[in-house]
Amino acid sequence: MREDFNALAVIGATLEGGVNRVALSTEDWQARLWLADCIEAAGLALLDDAAANLGGVLRSPQPGARPLLIGSHLDSVPNGGRYDGSVGVLAALECLRVIREAGLALPVHLEMINFTDDEGTWHSLFGARALAGTLPPETTSSARVENTSFRAALGRVGLDLQDVPNASRDPHDLAGYLELHIEHGTRLETAGAKIGVVTNIVGRTTYEIVFHGQAGHSGTTDMYRRRDALRGAAQFITRAHDAMRARYGDGIFHCGDISVQPGKYNIIRSVARLVVEVRHISERLMAEMETAMTQIARECAAAHALTVDIQPRIHMPAATMAAGFMDAIEQSAAALSLPSMRLASYAGHAAQVLSKITPCGMIFIPSAGGIGHSPREYTAWDDVVAGAQTLLQAIVRLATQPG
Repeated sequence: MREDFNALAVIGATLEGGVNRVALSTEDWQARLWLADCIEAAGLALLDDAAANLGGVLRSPQPGARPLLIGSHLDSVPNGGRYDGSVGVLAALECLRVIREAGLALPVHLEMINFTDDEGTWHSLFGARALAGTLPPETTSSARVENTSFRAALGRVGLDLQDVPNASRDPHDLAGYLELHIEHGTRLETAGAKIGVVTNIVGRTTYEIVFHGQAGHSGTTDMYRRRDALRGAAQFITRAHDAMRARYGDGIFHCGDISVQPGKYNIIRSVARLVVEVRHISERLMAEMETAMTQIARECAAAHALTVDIQPRIHMPAATMAAGFMDAIEQSAAALSLPSMRLASYAGHAAQVLSKITPCGMIFIPSAGGIGHSPREYTAWDDVVAGAQTLLQAIVRLATQPG
């Protein structure tokens, strides 16, 4: 597995020590071709679908067996880290190798999978949502101008955007989904735990908020009569941060992007466009946060004689992991004498999408300093191995437990 890790890390390697494998890029496809070779070399059946999800299957001899999915993603954020997603795919491959080499016949098919565009270069959790059948129609519409580049990226590898819905699976045909991932936080490291048993995955709603004012000369326009869109946006960002911290301690508010017009230093901004998100592990509390956030936006607009347009763009519902999967992970860690703890995930993962159609479980392993989405991302190799061992034991437990 370490040889695999080192070989994969070369594909899209950056000078800073990370990787640049954004979804459907040349580097991403090189990684996929490399993975396909590994799958075939391991004696597994190669499998792909209309959403470009790629995997390998170790088939069960039992008639009527259903697949237990195990995987993660090989794509990265721009100039990301070597561990995010990759360790989950490589550990899944290694577990199937070990089980095959041991001659262990399980009553489920084991299907390792690499999901397309988990990181959202084009559409967040695209491959997982395609498999779950939860992609909104506009995502695969050829009529939308916004999809032109995405359609071309899929076309490079012989896939048609309109065929993507064919990647969906019947929930009754699945036995579940397991994923190993680095934590992207410091809770395991602080607690001295080696294994995180994920209980919930945070929900997320993304909004585009546009403040409209009036352009004018920055030097001659009366300070008390300006309709400065940027000033209203700035006040909104500060107020929203403060309000969410005060009212929702477990919630997250984030402004990820801001653009203004006109873009000249001596002209008052007539437009300020923001992309913001709220996150919470409770759907109810996340809805409350959204209501509070939109009210603050309207108040800030009114205070500066602006108008504001508020549009929700993406909603990823919060998810709860299956009790049986959490128990299997916890029991597997205990059998290996690995200290574990239960914790929620505040980053999105494929499991939050797939949990709507099949039982899911996630294993976290420590990430040094909590660093993620960065070339400085690092997990000690012993921790990677501990996570893979726990994944292997959990697979066998889940495959053989009654029901």
